[in-house]
Amino acid sequence: MEKPNLGDLEEALGYRFSNRGILVRALTHSSRANESRSGEAVPADPATPPEDNERLEFLGDSVLGLLVSDWLFHRFQTFQEGQLSLVKNHLVSANHLVAAAQKLDLGRYLHLGRGEETAGGRTKQRLLVNAFEALLAAIYLDGGQDAARIVLLPRILPSQGELEQLAGAGAPQDYRSELDRLVRERNLPRPEYLLVDEYGPGHARVFRVEVRMGGEVVASGEGSSKKVATHNAAREVCRTLRERAAD
Repeated sequence: MEKPNLGDLEEALGYRFSNRGILVRALTHSSRANESRSGEAVPADPATPPEDNERLEFLGDSVLGLLVSDWLFHRFQTFQEGQLSLVKNHLVSANHLVAAAQKLDLGRYLHLGRGEETAGGRTKQRLLVNAFEALLAAIYLDGGQDAARIVLLPRILPSQGELEQLAGAGAPQDYRSELDRLVRERNLPRPEYLLVDEYGPGHARVFRVEVRMGGEVVASGEGSSKKVATHNAAREVCRTLRERAAD
């Protein structure tokens, strides 16, 4: 694979790094760093094997939460805590962030080990989301909070109407009923909803529900309750089905 030009990624971000090394680190998966440390791959500078992006990912997750929380707090001053949490959980979810990573074509820039490369790591949701969070941390460290905010928010904020609907402040829509209608019209397998994860402190639990059709997982959603997570998962399937119909 031809080595991508990091200047192209900087242009897509609208941000130029003062320290290009931290950008490289944000894009370096542990599989690549481990190969270099074990001598399986030759680093650009053998005296300083590349560091992976896991520590940056840790920081980026917190920067992401802070910037999103701050924006929601100031933008929706009539929203209660539960509404703010509901919207935030959606905006920082892997299902939502992976779209931002894909628009940047982030997979093309990842530095992967040979095994991860062979396993299709450039298209894996987990790797793309982790790299996106690490990239956000790199921008934060290189240029500060304002730079990170300017890069992040335009890439993850949906329309005003969708934000309000997520928080229950807009026109309600029953996506489970909508999905039932779509599968009947298109003669598709009946959707099944399965709670697959639950995490977070007691006062701010997050639930994750998968939608399965014909035994295959087709989408997942998160929310502050199983009902909200199911609603969000059904919404993702409806969106996908409409996009396929439009192709």
